Amino acid sequence: MFPHQLDDPQAFAIARAIVEGFDRHYQLFSAAARGAKARFEKADWQGQLDAQRDRIAFYDLRVDEAVERLHAQFKASELPRETWQQVKLHAIGLLTDHHQPELAETFFNSVTTKILHRRDFRNDFIFVRPATSTEYIENDDPAATATYRAYYPTRDTLHETFLRVVTNFQLDLEFQDLSRDVAAVVRALLRALGDARLRANFQVQVLSSLFYRNKGAYVVGKIVNGFRELPFALPILHGDDGLLLIDTALIGEEDLLLLFSFARAYFMVDMGVPSATVEFLRTLMPRKTRSELYSQVGLQKHGKALFYRDLLTHLRHSSDKFRIAPGIKGMVMLVFDLPSFPVVFKVIKDVFPAPKETTREQVMAKYLLVKQHDRVGRMADTLEFSNVALPRHRFDDELLAELNRFCPSVLEDDGDMLVIRHAYIERRMVPLNIYLQDAVPAQVAQAVVEYGNAIKDLAAANIFPGDMLWKNFGVTRHGKVVFYDYDEIEYLTDCNFRRVPEPRNEEEEMSGEVWYAVRPRDVFPETFAPFLLGNPVVRQAFMAEHADLLDAGYWQRQKERILAGYVHDVFPYDPARRFGALRAARANSEATATQPSPA
Repeated sequence: MFPHQLDDPQAFAIARAIVEGFDRHYQLFSAAARGAKARFEKADWQGQLDAQRDRIAFYDLRVDEAVERLHAQFKASELPRETWQQVKLHAIGLLTDHHQPELAETFFNSVTTKILHRRDFRNDFIFVRPATSTEYIENDDPAATATYRAYYPTRDTLHETFLRVVTNFQLDLEFQDLSRDVAAVVRALLRALGDARLRANFQVQVLSSLFYRNKGAYVVGKIVNGFRELPFALPILHGDDGLLLIDTALIGEEDLLLLFSFARAYFMVDMGVPSATVEFLRTLMPRKTRSELYSQVGLQKHGKALFYRDLLTHLRHSSDKFRIAPGIKGMVMLVFDLPSFPVVFKVIKDVFPAPKETTREQVMAKYLLVKQHDRVGRMADTLEFSNVALPRHRFDDELLAELNRFCPSVLEDDGDMLVIRHAYIERRMVPLNIYLQDAVPAQVAQAVVEYGNAIKDLAAANIFPGDMLWKNFGVTRHGKVVFYDYDEIEYLTDCNFRRVPEPRNEEEEMSGEVWYAVRPRDVFPETFAPFLLGNPVVRQAFMAEHADLLDAGYWQRQKERILAGYVHDVFPYDPARRFGALRAARANSEATATQPSPA
């Protein structure tokens, strides 16, 4: 029950301290996003990757600072519950005219749940439900930029309009040939529009900040034509000559879903009102949840909070039970899911059987590595949760028995609720080994090629998967193969890629055991084949496209390039769609057509 009056003299000061802690966090977060423009212009790719990694830690650092301040200044752990009720009410008042109220509420929760007992994790004391509307928030600073810009072209002035769209971002670097690239963009958009008549409200709406990630900067927007909206994104890259170019046009929801994939690093975006940016993105990708979109623009802590609210809502409106997830059981993780909800829950086991030689701390470090690293569309993002309380009656008996057998140290029985002290949550995919069992030969061949592409993309990003078995990869609904088992992951540059030595005698040649010396992190790529290529269809597809993965020389060359400072291009679209590739293909076709026919 809320107090009838706000009579605690400390409550307002505590609420203000928490909001000030959030404001400091968002200032630093925004500064990192604004810095992405200069790093892009200077082609400081390692700096961009470092900034993407370091920014992930900002939130927890500011939360810890705020908790320390509350303990030191207000003796927070000794405050009565009535004070915390008033703190929340004061916080609501402080957020009335705030531009990021939803994020500040999540920050408030992160701070207070480190101080309060879990029995007080309810709406009286924290924001179980949001209290401040994010609709119609306007940035009232006259110098601030609106969330998006609107342009009103005709079909004849589309070229001129898109020239303005790009130049309005004021990148401090010249384009190779901006008019040429814009002409290609306009042709692609007009093809997508088809013969549709331009309506009275025909407009181009473009988000005011570029979306920076890795070596790219993306223009994100949509064409509005009557009741139809056509999403698009334009990747701007550095050409080989150091000048800028528009690499292709990504058009339609499916293209943007791949660009904003859960298996890619978070974007850096300068947002005064993040809720408005997310709402705009939802008009482009209505199948993406707000949770996913907040995460994709770098606000993953709020994305995680929204995910948990979505999960609780789903549990209230469903009746199926948590079960052991389909697939081969792992030695390190116990994995379970809820059939009606599209994620899996992963809990680290208390004891790992041989030959696994790792610890809980090492496994957690691997998952943190993936969170902070460029996932290049090939590693699933994870949400890390502490003290997940789920209804006990929603667990089937087999799963409960497995949890009590393998993970008792992370379980807490709280009456009607089962509390899991630590868990990772990932998007559910079809395990690749199961997909291959059920696929027709053509699908098998395509999946195997994708599997090899995934390993090569990971290698380009300085990641060696460690355990490359099919069961550790999943297939998305777009047919992409994504890695999701991280307990043996290593930086590629930390591995030693070796060829198996020639046997020195017949005894060594006939030995069923490894007879040569193997040091920690030694990898022998030619030994992958017996574990992966037993199926003839699989072997044929793999050897046709990816035989180099069985050669230590391939891996050594990748390692040398990374150590030399090279940052690879890993495109979130088919390279064949690049305008340069299309121009080259067209030139080849024209050259072939003009050659004289043989006598």
